[in-house]
Amino acid sequence: MPADPAPSPPPPAQDSSSEERFAALDEAARTVADTRQRWASLAIDERISLIDRLIPDFLAVAPRWVAAASAAEGLSPDDGEEWLTGPYLILRNLRLLRDSLEEIAHGGHPEIPGAVTTGAHGQVVAEVFPASLYDRLFYPSVTAEVWMEPGVTAAELPATQAVAYRPDAPQEGAAVLVLGAGNVSSIGPMDAFYKLFVEKKTVLVKAHPVNDYLGPLFEQGCRSLIEEGFLRVVYGGAEEGAYLCQHPDLDEVHITGSDRTYEAIVFGTGAEGERRKAESRPRLDKEITAELGNVSPVIVVPGPWSAGDFEYQALNLAAMLVNNAGFNCNATRVIVQPADWTGRRELLTELRRALERVPTRHAYYPGAAERFDKFIEQHPETETFGLARGGELPWALVPAVNPRDEGDICFRQEAFCGLFAESALETPDDGDGSPAAFLDRAVAFCNETLWGTLNATLIVHPASLKDAATAAAVERAVANLRYGTVAINHWAAVGYGLVVTPWGAFPGHAPTDIQSGVGVVHNTLMFSRSQKTVVRAPFRAQPKPPWFPGHRTDAELAEALTRFEASPSPFRLPGIFWNALRG
Repeated sequence: MPADPAPSPPPPAQDSSSEERFAALDEAARTVADTRQRWASLAIDERISLIDRLIPDFLAVAPRWVAAASAAEGLSPDDGEEWLTGPYLILRNLRLLRDSLEEIAHGGHPEIPGAVTTGAHGQVVAEVFPASLYDRLFYPSVTAEVWMEPGVTAAELPATQAVAYRPDAPQEGAAVLVLGAGNVSSIGPMDAFYKLFVEKKTVLVKAHPVNDYLGPLFEQGCRSLIEEGFLRVVYGGAEEGAYLCQHPDLDEVHITGSDRTYEAIVFGTGAEGERRKAESRPRLDKEITAELGNVSPVIVVPGPWSAGDFEYQALNLAAMLVNNAGFNCNATRVIVQPADWTGRRELLTELRRALERVPTRHAYYPGAAERFDKFIEQHPETETFGLARGGELPWALVPAVNPRDEGDICFRQEAFCGLFAESALETPDDGDGSPAAFLDRAVAFCNETLWGTLNATLIVHPASLKDAATAAAVERAVANLRYGTVAINHWAAVGYGLVVTPWGAFPGHAPTDIQSGVGVVHNTLMFSRSQKTVVRAPFRAQPKPPWFPGHRTDAELAEALTRFEASPSPFRLPGIFWNALRG
């Protein structure tokens, strides 16, 4: 049935006087400050009751949410991308949070569904996915584990979960400003839910100007929280954001965005901001968590690939770029290959063919054309696929970027548009050309040359893993890659989409070198000392993942999965499988 029209977006901030705008911000901040202690001490069964209202309320607005986001981003109404990246993830997040709250009520902490072991690297590893038969059916042969920080023992792991719910946890509460993201519609709600239900803090969300048209729908979906004063949604641009960051009623700030925005908030702008950063003297004396950008690598391990393997993996790589028109912090930015691998040329040939078949997209995110032109200016050899017209940008590949040029723009800046690069590592004169030797070099290259620590992907053929040296090198790579999520064969964005897994930068960044940020979100098992997520998947997924370009039934499948997350039932399975197999 046709979706109801989305509500009109809030009036532009400039339509109100400055006094009126800031008075409204003050009132919203005061509300979440006044309710922070009540929220911190709220009984678990009351929190579960709130989620029981949130789920149907969000499901009710889902069709309008998808229609509005698709129209704004220039997507066809029969495209499923906004179902997957919006309501599906929001409802999955709520369902998993509800499950964890019930487990806390019964046992004090969320239950880890798989084994807890200590790896050869000495770190505790918790198997968190799959957790159910449905997980196994929807994500065949996909597993996920969470590695804890060094020093955490298996015996003390439960005590590191759900620390806000421990009897000795502080009950005074806190009010958090969440600066919403403008690129993926689930980010703002899921960031808010993390602060609310994992950390037990009230939340003021400032909608991002790029997608603030979703704000009224967000408010409808969260009316149960808004009625109680535990959540508020406000609107505006940089001026309103800066005002709220300094607001005395707000105790903390969470941002999803760029490192430049983070630095402007923490240190300020201009010469004074540079001076404060150099002196490590922040102007904002509040706790700040942040999920920022990344130059995301995909390491391609050489192996005995067939023609079908090259075609499939080219589509896999293309999907990692073109989703959301390339406006993802986890989009592939650098493909890393061995220079002497005979399959390198064939993979690039198939990748070019794949990009030629993907229609260009509306470049809706501000500054995309300028960023695109900046990369082209520094790399005139860039290959483009499609035309720049009518607000659209072509897809772009910068081949053979010199890995020794550590300052290259492709390595140090996130393009944040439909552009990525490829770089080939040479075999050193004193080394061998084995996959294991390449992997060790590739890990060092990613850790030391590429900017950011959010996520990385390895692609490795199952036959390669039968070689003991290669298998050991893959495990060594997983352990040594300094990224918050490391995925094998699937796009690392799956670590975002599973929701049970922590999502954020590799820990340890100082404010003066923040890179991909600090802290995590999602993390529905509520680990407080996680280091990284590791996702493992088959070399070729069957059926075709719905985020692959050209999927024929992605809209029907994504909507069916969304409705399943709102109300899991075996009776929904036939429709899901029918659409999955026809993709």
